[in-house]
Amino acid sequence: MAGGGGAKGGAGGEEITLEHTPTWIVASVCSVIVVISLLFERLLHRLGKRLSKSHRKPLYEALLKVKEELMLLGFISLMLNVFQGATQKICVQESVMHHLLPCPLLPPPPLDDDGEAKTVAHYGATVFTGILGSTRRLLAGGGKNSDYCQNRNKVPILSTEAIHQLHIFIFVLAVTHVVLSAVTLILGSTQTRNWKHWEEKIQQNGDDNGPQMIKHVQEFKFIQNHFKGHGKRWGIFGWLRAFFKQFYGSITEEDYTTLRLGFVMKHCRGHPKFNFYNYMHRALEGDFKKVVGISWYLWALLMIFLLLNVHGWYVYIWISVAPFIVLLVVGSKMEHIITELALEVAQKHTAIEGELVVSPSDELFWFGRPKLVLLLIHIILFQNAFEIAFFFWLLVIYGFNSCIMGKPAYVIARLVISVISQLLCGYSTLPLYAIISQMGSSFKKAMFDENISEGLANWAQNARQRKRMPTTNVGDSSPDGEGIQMVNARRVSAMEQGTARLI
Repeated sequence: MAGGGGAKGGAGGEEITLEHTPTWIVASVCSVIVVISLLFERLLHRLGKRLSKSHRKPLYEALLKVKEELMLLGFISLMLNVFQGATQKICVQESVMHHLLPCPLLPPPPLDDDGEAKTVAHYGATVFTGILGSTRRLLAGGGKNSDYCQNRNKVPILSTEAIHQLHIFIFVLAVTHVVLSAVTLILGSTQTRNWKHWEEKIQQNGDDNGPQMIKHVQEFKFIQNHFKGHGKRWGIFGWLRAFFKQFYGSITEEDYTTLRLGFVMKHCRGHPKFNFYNYMHRALEGDFKKVVGISWYLWALLMIFLLLNVHGWYVYIWISVAPFIVLLVVGSKMEHIITELALEVAQKHTAIEGELVVSPSDELFWFGRPKLVLLLIHIILFQNAFEIAFFFWLLVIYGFNSCIMGKPAYVIARLVISVISQLLCGYSTLPLYAIISQMGSSFKKAMFDENISEGLANWAQNARQRKRMPTTNVGDSSPDGEGIQMVNARRVSAMEQGTARLI
């Protein structure tokens, strides 16, 4: 093809640039991309309006978080494209590219009739290459930028094709994480649907003001299910029971009724009709906003995962198994918290008048921090998303038998572990977290509806502003004015402490 760019259309020539591409192709491709983008944007907009109208503010904020993550990913892709040319001019010795490879080092390329290599070896590209064909373009990095390093007897640190595949993988990972987090929330909400019927039954039977009967503590079914005795032997049995119980019927009706009453008696004793199910559901939606995001420590984990993908290390097997073990430990711990609540009641009381009441406390959780459980669930969900996204990305680009995929037995084992972890987290761990996380010493701002929460937040903000404002009244300089100032300061301080405990 003639022209200033000198682009060739032959099979072995250079790629055709935009200046030699027909305008109808450029316009058509851009139109398709714009239409798909607009449809996706309108879909998110309509979903946001629907959540806003139904007063699902936590889920609406989670949707905004998803938009922020997509914008961040778009910026990452833009940066990769912008610095693509500069990356091609970062040249290193070929020996540097022989270490920490995800695939075995490729043999030297065969020579043609002139004694020259048929392809330009770029071992850095083996991180993401080897299967698709088009070897010349992939290993050379394409065009003049690759010649920049070749003329210095060096190789580019990363090929153009490798950069392209890398930012596609990052995008696939983020989308997979968001989708799987939403699926987990849906599974958890479906599993807790029975709890709504238990709450309705409690609301209907809540007006029973008959005489309070005295019952032996062992007559309560909650104690019978969770307390079998004292001593080290029974302590080990309690942990074993908690481990296996997370796989079946993690929360029974007796558990829900007892935990609900413990929460009501600790935080809203004067409101026995408090709808614990609605509060718990709002709190779970608020936590989902945190889980759906990709925090800095998750990006750090991603860099570590990519770094450890070295041929012969088989580190990905342990990366898959470790979060699964952590998930089992988290589920066992939350089940055991129920056992600890029953044990505390059984040790303190022989007989109880009326209903059985447990005592929620932060001391039941690791390091006294209930939020640590949410952090672990966040990491586990991200690792599952990484495993599943990585598998399908490799399957589509390189095929099942590629060297970077690893041994088939290991690949299948990793995929099965990830799927089991996802299902277990949705059907057991997340519902357990939804109710057990309420057994701490404080409650969440989901205790109140949206209007009251916003009112309290505005109240606290105005109080802080009044506290910082200088007083200009004459009476303030008198002893009485100073006393009034001191009283007001104490009131504001108490109000701030109460609001901070609420939030």
